[in-house]
Parts: sequence; C-alpha cells; structure tokens
Amino acid sequence: MMTPPLPLTRDLVLVGGGHTHALVLRKWGMAPVAGVRLTLINPGPTAPYSGMLPGHVAGHYNRADLDIDLVRLARFAGARLILDAATGIDRDAQEVHVAGRAPVAYDLVSVGVGITSDMPVLPGFAEHCVPAKPLGPFARRWAAFVEQTETTGTPARVAIIGAGVAGVELALAMAHRLHAAGVAAPEVTLVEAAAPLALLRPRAQALLLDRLTDAGIALRDNCRITHVTEGALHLDDGVPIPFDFCVGTAGTRPHPWIAGTGLELTDGFINVGPDLRSLSDPLIYAVGDCAHLTHAPRPKAGVFAVREAPILYDNLKADLTGQSRRRAYAPQRDYLKLISLGGKDALVEKGPVTLAAPWLWRLKNKIDQDFMEKFRTLPAMEIPPLPRVTAAGVREAVQSRPPLCGGCGAKVGPATLAQALARLPETGRQDLTSRPGDDAAILDLGEGRFQVLTTDHLRAVLPDPWRMAQITALHALGDIWAMGAAPQVALASLILPAMRDEMQARTLSEITEAASAVFRAAGADLAGGHTTQGAELSLGFTVTGICDRPPIELSGAQPGDALILTRALGSGTLLAAEMRGLAAGADMAALYATLVRSQADAAALLAPLAHAMTDVTGFGLAGHALAMARASGVGLTLDPAGPALYTGAEALAAGGVRSSLFTANRAHVLPSMEGFDDGPRSALLFDPQTCGGFLAAVPASAAEGVVHRLQAMGHAARQIGSVGIAPAGIIRAAR
Repeated sequence: MMTPPLPLTRDLVLVGGGHTHALVLRKWGMAPVAGVRLTLINPGPTAPYSGMLPGHVAGHYNRADLDIDLVRLARFAGARLILDAATGIDRDAQEVHVAGRAPVAYDLVSVGVGITSDMPVLPGFAEHCVPAKPLGPFARRWAAFVEQTETTGTPARVAIIGAGVAGVELALAMAHRLHAAGVAAPEVTLVEAAAPLALLRPRAQALLLDRLTDAGIALRDNCRITHVTEGALHLDDGVPIPFDFCVGTAGTRPHPWIAGTGLELTDGFINVGPDLRSLSDPLIYAVGDCAHLTHAPRPKAGVFAVREAPILYDNLKADLTGQSRRRAYAPQRDYLKLISLGGKDALVEKGPVTLAAPWLWRLKNKIDQDFMEKFRTLPAMEIPPLPRVTAAGVREAVQSRPPLCGGCGAKVGPATLAQALARLPETGRQDLTSRPGDDAAILDLGEGRFQVLTTDHLRAVLPDPWRMAQITALHALGDIWAMGAAPQVALASLILPAMRDEMQARTLSEITEAASAVFRAAGADLAGGHTTQGAELSLGFTVTGICDRPPIELSGAQPGDALILTRALGSGTLLAAEMRGLAAGADMAALYATLVRSQADAAALLAPLAHAMTDVTGFGLAGHALAMARASGVGLTLDPAGPALYTGAEALAAGGVRSSLFTANRAHVLPSMEGFDDGPRSALLFDPQTCGGFLAAVPASAAEGVVHRLQAMGHAARQIGSVGIAPAGIIRAAR
C-alpha cells in the first residue's frame, strides 16, 4: 500500500537571511520538522557574512567569498524563498507584509533583519553617503569607487563617520586597499562625535590608535557633523572635511517598520526574553542585532547572532511540535574580539589579554572560513532506498535518468507526444482550423474573427505559490501572444499538496491573486477553474484569445526571412542545476525576475510583421524551430552563438548539467540538424524553456530595427538565423 505524503499543518516564517537564520536553515535541512511549511523572506539571494567585510574592503576576499547563498540553502532546507523585503507584521491577522506581493501568513515567525547604519537625521547623508549596513549596497559602492580610482589614477579622499571598532576596521581596510591599488597619497579621515573606541580596554585602544597613525589616517574626535553636502562633511567647528567617498558606521538603527508592529521595544529593538521570544507576543521570535536581550543586554555583534542559532532552532521546534520546554540563551559577558588591521594582521582582545600579530589574522581567517564552509559545502542528503521488491527495469530507470525537473522540463518528450497525437481522429468540426500539435486550437468565428484556445500546466519549479502562479500564467499567455491574439479569459487547474484547511485557503488566495493580476494586466479575466489535492504543487491555466485577423501560425515562414528570438536560453539548465544545489543564487534571482516579466509588448511589436511565430518552451529552441520548418516547408539556418544566454547557463551546460527532458528533445531533433557540435551552446538548443521567448520569422529588411526596439524595451532579443529553402531541417550557420 502506498504511503500518502504527510499534510502540512504549520507555517513557519523566517524574516531575514542573516547569521542566525542561515544556521537554522542548515540545521533544518538536516533535521526538518514534518508537516511544517518553512518560508524565508529576504531582499536578495545572498546574505553577506559581516565578519569578512573588512577583509573584502581591504582586497583580501572577493565579494562572493563573504556571501551565503540563500537560494542553495533554502533548497537544502526545503524552504520557500521570497526575494523581497519585509515591510511590516500584522499580528492580528498573523501576516508578514512584503513589498510587491500578498502578505505571507504565519503560525510562528522569527525576525532577524539586522540593523541599518543609515543616518536619516543627518541632513545630506542619504544623498551623499552610504551606510555600512546593510552590507551589500555598501560593498557594491566601495568596489565601484576603487575601480574608478584605479582607472583614473586620481587621489582618493575617504571619510568614515563613526570611530568605534567597525569604523576603525573599515578605515584601516580602506587605506590598505587604496595603497595596494597604487593610489597616490589617499586621504582617509575618521570622524567621531565622542571618544573613539569607547567599548575597548585602554590597551586595545592605544594599539589601534597607533595603527591609525601609522596608516596615515586622520582622526577627528569629539566633534559633531552638522550636515553633509556633495563632497564635504561640515563640522560644528566650521572646518569641512572633503571626501570622494563617505561611509557611515555610527548609526545602529532598527529597521523603521519594526516600530509599527506594536511589539514591546527598547530603542526600537524587539524585546526578547531568554528563550528569544518577544515579551509581548509568543508567536514572534527575534534574533541578532534587531533584538534586545532584556535579561542580558549586549552590544550589537555577530558572535551573539551565531550562538543564538541552536537555541532558536530548538525553541521553534518545541513550539511547532507542541512541547512546552524551551532553552534559554545566556550570552557570554566577555567575548573574543578579533579586529582586522587592514593588512593580513589582526588584534585580539579577550579579558585582560590584548595582542596584535599576523598570526592572529590567520586565526581570524580560519574562524571565518570555517563558518562559511558550513554553507559552501552542505551535507549530502541520502537518496531514499528503493523497495526491496521492484518490477524489472525500475532500478535501471532510476539510476539512468536525472531527477524529474519542474516547469516545462517536466513535459512528456516530443516523440512520445507525437505518437499519441497521431492516433487522434480527424476533426469533424468545420470551425476548428488547427491540427493536434499546433501551439493552440483555432476556432473560426466567421466574419474574419478567430478564437485561440491553449492550455499549459507546470510542475512547480519552486515552492512559492505566488511566484509559481505568475510564472505559469505568463507561460500560458505565451501561446496566445505568439498567435497575435488578445487574451480573453482564463481558467485555473490547480493541484495542491495536502495541508490543513486554513493553509489551503492561504495558498489558494496567493495563487488566484497573483494569477489574476497577471491576466488582468494582459486584458483577460481569471474566471474560475478546478482544484484537487495531490502529492505536490502543480499549476495550470487554460486561456482563450481573440484575433480580428487570421492568427499567426508556424506555417508562414518564407525563404529570406530573418529569425528573431526575444529571450535568453538556458532556463531549463539553471532550474535543473538549482534542484541539485549547483546554481548560483544570484543567477537564479535574475532568472526568476525575467520569468515573471510580461512579453506582451514584444508580441505587439512582432505580430504585425511576423510571417510565423511561436513561443519557445518545453521542446527547446531546436524543437520549436524544427516544427516551424516542417510546418512552413522550409529549411532554417541557426547560429548557436546567436541567442543570448542566462547568466550561468553556459558554464553549467559545459559542466554536464542537463534537464530531465534534454535527452528526449535532442533525440527528436538531432536527425534533422546538420553541422552542430557537442559544445555547451549547441546543447542549450535542446534545453526546455519555461516562459521562453518568441521565435519569429520576419522580413530580413525589418530585422535589425525590430531587434533594436525589442532590446530598448528590455528584452534580450537577438537575430539568431534565417529561413532558406527546403528540405525542412536546421543547418548550422557558417561563421
């Protein structure tokens, strides 16, 4: 008897992907709680590790060295990842408000959004300076400044607001980086409203002040900045400090939206008890810099966030499983402080001991690298064993095939589909002008009007119903737009995993709201549909469209036409790699952003010109191009180097990553292709595309202008080949 999947009964939401939550996700991947839907909300696909920031600023680490890849980590943990910023919490509705989408419901939520060093009360700071936190924007601006300075060779003046430990570390790192870049006499100035390095003991203060002097860094302490103008800090003594780059480290402000939660706060930070729960709401936890430990107040430091992780994991697990016993967090009073000194040396302060030496930098580097290695090399998950007794061929099939992909990579292969469609009887309807296998059904309504009807169904590529609804709706609209039709009405066909009623209602609301917005923007209405429960999330839409002229079909391509592709290739490869933990999070974030971008404008531009057009989806560019060639009775010339590629796709293809549909696609088309090699760009011609671009045959005289206009709209359009004479097939373009 088959064992049904366990139902989902609780929604756990982690807001922020910082140190504590990253460690919780890693632990969750190794020991998940069955029945919990885990969600991570974070503005970007990576979370920088603050301990390595000074080393990055100094040039010792690349930007990628200090990034925790949250896309890979979320996949490992089985978590839904929402790449948007939280903007608030509605405690009555138990919802987290997120920019750009419907609220995310929770049964339990943990807040770990860190702090910002923005200075909104300092006039001119927002316009002319950058806060050191969040780290990502600061790191990007610093890298751009160093590159500009290296290129132009001009002197560099840097101002750092705040001479605490963070400010001094950054000042030493910046001076080191500018000297290493060959900048002539860089001017680095620290500005502090009070005494510098107030949280350190006198011995550590003296050593660091000596290092500032040795590095030629000026220190202006006990002075107040009144305002900032372009290129200058203005002090209360009337002496301005000129700068070309200014960073603020003095502020440790909570994110403003926390004030609107109604939670008990101290200086804007969430008050928590020893169990890390909010003192005013037992459904909310807070960790890291955004929390205030009422039982043991401590300065803001990453070491506390790291050590909170096992406590948070255990207490969340206790709440989710109905246990009453929770662990208490007791932060150490005197923690080890390892402070970078610009070059590859460091200072340590622990109790009465203060030392500075190169070997301490090596120690710090080892500690930091060991921490990051936890996320670079995630534990391998065991593949469930096969049953003891299986039918003949089961073991071979499991071992020889890659894991089933989502999106259009889960389609039945083209040859198998063609065999099934060949058995359909000829239509007996006079108004049905299309044939099985065409992009959509076409009904002749008379008087020059036509209705097109298409359906698409996608296995989820990510466990986010909102984002999957957007992707699936746009994917379904592709056939309507490719035929030059105006979308009219849509019906949904949804399969939801088993979950409690309240969670089903939340999930359905997310799907219908997201899909309805997509269809409304396209001029159509979501009119209803059908739902059922199954083993996993799967979404489909049937869409109709109206044409006031004959629809654009595959059969109109003419010799001499140019072939235009409106979107990059490689989505299937990236999605397959992401399933296996091989794709970079930043590359996946860029892909998802493209998949939810409408191509209505591209279709409107192409429709009046195209002799033939189709959307490139599951059977890959080569498969859809061959269908056009056969329907039109022409030969096509394609240049594998012609299409744009999604970032990361070519390297993954070169490394052998393939979608589960790749082999069937290649076997179907390859006998009709000539001159193509086995390189990664040729392989991507067989890659199944989800929300793929339009392949259009247009008059050659119009091609260049059309491509330029498509690119101006933001599409990665390219001219990729041309239409020739029969026989129907695909020839590689000569280069």
